[in-house]
Amino acid sequence: METRSLGKSHLTVQPVILGAWAIGGWFWGGTDDDAAVDAIRASLDAGISGIDTAPVYGCGHSETVVGRAIAGRRDEVCLMTKVGLRWDDDRGAKFFDAEGADGQTLPIYRNLRADSIKTEVEASLKRMNVDHIDLVQCHWPDPTTPVEETMKALASLVNEGVVGAIGVSNFDESLLARAERALDGLPLSSNQPKYSLLNRKIEEDILPWCRLHQVGVIAYSPMERGLLTGKVTMEREFADSDGRSWDPMFTAENRRLVLNALAKAQEIADSHGCTLAQLAAAWVFHQPGVTAAIVGARTPQQARENAKAADVQLSESDTTMLGSLFGEVQLSRS
Repeated sequence: METRSLGKSHLTVQPVILGAWAIGGWFWGGTDDDAAVDAIRASLDAGISGIDTAPVYGCGHSETVVGRAIAGRRDEVCLMTKVGLRWDDDRGAKFFDAEGADGQTLPIYRNLRADSIKTEVEASLKRMNVDHIDLVQCHWPDPTTPVEETMKALASLVNEGVVGAIGVSNFDESLLARAERALDGLPLSSNQPKYSLLNRKIEEDILPWCRLHQVGVIAYSPMERGLLTGKVTMEREFADSDGRSWDPMFTAENRRLVLNALAKAQEIADSHGCTLAQLAAAWVFHQPGVTAAIVGARTPQQARENAKAADVQLSESDTTMLGSLFGEVQLSRS
C-alpha cells in the first residue's frame, strides 16, 4: 500500500487514516467497545497505520479503546491525538455543551494554555498506555490563548520525547502562519481541516497555503458522516443520540440532492470496482496537497472496506468530473 510523508515530519501514513471519533460514542448513537477494538485491529491488519483520536471523543473513552486495541502492536501504529477541548477545566472559551455518559450536561471549553496541554498529553499517554504519541494536534483554535504559547508548550513536549510531531486542526491561513513561525525551526507537520466533495472551502486559502509551506493535510469528514456513501437514503432514520438526527445537512431535500449526484457518480465507482464511500475518500486524497483522508469505522467490515479506498487510483478526468458533478449540488446548511 502507498505511504506518504506527513509534511516535513519524519512520519509516514497511508492515504487513509482510521478516525476514532465514533468509537468514543458521542454524536454517533453509542458504541460497542469490543467491535471497535476489532475494527482498529482489522484496520492495522489491512495495512493502515494511522489512527486519529482525541481526548474529547467520549471524555477519554475513544483513547481508552484505542489503547486497548493497539496493545502489543504499538510499533505498527502512527498514533495521532489532540489537545485543546476540555470538559474537566472551565478555563478558556466556551465551545458547546455535550451530554455525559450519565446524561448530565458537560460544557466543553477551548483551552490551549501551556499547563493544560501538558495535563492533557499526560492523561492521553495513560489512557492509551503508551510512552509517546506520534502526532499531537490542536483540536480547535483557542481565542483566549496566544498561539505562540501553545506552540512553545508543544515544542517542549517534542524535545522531551513524548511527542513526535506537531499538528493543528481547524486553523485558518493566518493562524497557520503564526503557528509555523512560533515553532522556531520545528516543522508544523500537519493541518486537519474538514474537506469533502460537498465541502470545498479549504481550496480557497488553506489548501494552497499548506501546499506552499509543505504542511501535510489530513482531511476529516471526507464522506460527510455517511452522506456520500449512498447509505443515507430517504428512509434512513437516526437515533436521537446520533447528531445526524438534528443536523440540517441531513434534511430530506439535501439527501435527495446528494443521492441524485451519487447516482451519476456510480458509473465512475463501477469503473474502479469500488463503492461510493471509497470513491468519496479517494477523491479527497487525490487532491494536490492532501496527504490522507480520515475515515471512521466501528466494525471490522467497515475498517476493511475503508482500507480498500487507499488502493483506488483516480485519473485527473475522474477527479475533475466528480468535482464538477458535486459542485453543482447546492445544499441547505441551516
